[in-house]
Amino acid sequence: MIFVEMEPVKLSQIVMMWHPDMMPFLKQIELNSLIMLRDGLRILEAQDAMEIIQFSICEHQNLAHLQ
Repeated sequence: MIFVEMEPVKLSQIVMMWHPDMMPFLKQIELNSLIMLRDGLRILEAQDAMEIIQFSICEHQNLAHLQ
């Protein structure tokens, strides 16, 4: 059996680490989103961070349309 460590991280931590210039453009609800990262922040790269940020924005937009 292979054990994969998952770490919950707020999107705000990812943004502050890799793309702090985007902070003013994100809503507080987006920044508070919990993201489950395999192996945590230590192996996250800038491009991965940008994909996570973009996906989170899309997800929150989709939720807004459904309500």
